[in-house]
Amino acid sequence: MKKILLSSIIIIIALTFVGRLSYLQIFRHSSNEIFEDTAIKAIYDYPERGYIYDRNGELLVANQPAYDVMVIPREVKTLDTLEFCELLGIDKPLLLKQLNKARTYSPRLPSVVVPQLSKTDYARLQEKMRKYPGFYIQKRSLRYYDTNSGANVFGFISEVNDYELTENSYYKQGELKGRTGIEKQYEVLLRGRKGVKYIQKDRFNRDIGPFKNGIFDTLPEQGKEIKITLDKKLQEYGELLMQGKRGGIVAIEPATGEILAMISGPSYDPALLVGRERSKNYTKLYNDSIAQPTYDRSVLAQTSPGSPFKTINALVALQENVITPDTKIQCFNGFYVGKKKRGCHCGGGLRDLNIGIYKSCNAYFAGTFRKIFEKYPTTDEGLDVWDKHVKSFGLGEFLGSDIPTGRSGLIPTKATYDRMYGDDRWAPTYFISNAIGQGEVLVTPIQLANMTAAIANRGHYIVPHILKEIEGVKITDPLFTQPKYTTIDKSHFEPVIRGMADVYVKGTAARLQVEGIEIAGKTGTVENFTKINGVRTQLTDHSVFIAFAPVDNPKIALAVYIENGYFGGRYAGHIASLLIEKYLKGEITRTDLEKKMLTTTLEKEYAKAISGKPFIINERGW
Repeated sequence: MKKILLSSIIIIIALTFVGRLSYLQIFRHSSNEIFEDTAIKAIYDYPERGYIYDRNGELLVANQPAYDVMVIPREVKTLDTLEFCELLGIDKPLLLKQLNKARTYSPRLPSVVVPQLSKTDYARLQEKMRKYPGFYIQKRSLRYYDTNSGANVFGFISEVNDYELTENSYYKQGELKGRTGIEKQYEVLLRGRKGVKYIQKDRFNRDIGPFKNGIFDTLPEQGKEIKITLDKKLQEYGELLMQGKRGGIVAIEPATGEILAMISGPSYDPALLVGRERSKNYTKLYNDSIAQPTYDRSVLAQTSPGSPFKTINALVALQENVITPDTKIQCFNGFYVGKKKRGCHCGGGLRDLNIGIYKSCNAYFAGTFRKIFEKYPTTDEGLDVWDKHVKSFGLGEFLGSDIPTGRSGLIPTKATYDRMYGDDRWAPTYFISNAIGQGEVLVTPIQLANMTAAIANRGHYIVPHILKEIEGVKITDPLFTQPKYTTIDKSHFEPVIRGMADVYVKGTAARLQVEGIEIAGKTGTVENFTKINGVRTQLTDHSVFIAFAPVDNPKIALAVYIENGYFGGRYAGHIASLLIEKYLKGEITRTDLEKKMLTTTLEKEYAKAISGKPFIINERGW
């Protein structure tokens, strides 16, 4: 019995040792343990980033080869740093800085010393790198742009920082990730997944072959190809028209909420933020505090909407049954708030809804605005109702689109005026300017475009978005496919739309008609004040315009906002008509408008704010 017990114990011990050794040899290596093993080197295989195409399949963003000089600090031997720096084209302090950074990160893991070499530099270096143990060249890809437009939409990629390395274990020192725009929003889709090969080293630190015959190695997964909603030709044309001008333009397909163009002026060539000059170029662009080319005005610029907002007040008044299309209000070349007269440029006379819209009568909409609040026993109740209607058009919120940046604008509430004047110490006359889009209301161009799409759709919109397909598969996210309805009944939109159509026929945009296209639009002029040397000074007005076309089957809705662009029918109106014709016809017949926009800039207007010279406005239009 004792012999059997002793034999059993010996067998169990032997099996335990065999099992443990098998586990250590075959199963013990997790990915983290492999990295911690000094006898194993990991070599990454980076996939190409996913291509980006426009809505029609036109290539926008692809890749080009680039090469990084890498270092494994513990393998570096004594070297002639001056000779090595000359070879790499960098100075000695930078080399030492990069080596110290690499040692701090990890003495055993690879780090980038010189990123993004060109093919020419790579060809010159590859044969000489063998002289420098611990250094090697790793291939990766950088972005290549098949357009010089859309920088604000695409965004750019750059090296991960120390914080991101600690927050996301996927990234390693020196790797790149999407920093802004689509590159940021769809980073996981576009980056793919890098592969890795594990190399076994001997006691002399020499490579002896794949670790465990490559059973832990993984292949790279290509980044996904995506199709976005932009129309390449429309985007390029819009940016061309914006040369010498500052502002934002957003065009939307009303039926789908797909963004056709998203333009910020001034812009820049996206290729400037690729390669070894990226950091220098970005610093120069970012520090341009005058033109601010990196500031995306299409989603960040918050401004008063001007007269396009009159369409919303008309719809609210119709829904609240305080006016009908035939309700008439007298204009005395303006309207009174107390004893103070506010001006109007419609010519004066008795106005109904249609005339009020196409002549953009301030008095008509001031009277309409008052009627909304007179319906309710208190101003608080009236403001709550008005606020609910206005916000149903997507104003006063970020919309929830897949654009990774943006601002919410402002639709004032009771709390807004309580802060400004005190609780129960204000009345509708305090914010009557909101009747004509000149009060506390703030909007961004993308919000204005979405509001226009909601009007074009007769009462609903789909959240504006930029992603259309992922490798041929259309997106089905309900947020970007299901309509959001306004609080306004469908029947109330037709008289407002008819007034907007008459803006092009006999109103403030009559000179901007395009043959063969029925367009509905609304001009707007936004007063522009700034402080110069501590003095509140009036500068040239901002030009605003909204439009959609065709009227009965809208294919495009847009908003154009031009800083210091005079009245709405001037710069913004010209550009809106040209973009509509370009999109619907594919060519331009209004060459008179086109020539004017291509050859005229507003740089002199922008210089006035810098020079400190006051400016008296002689040209007005509402």
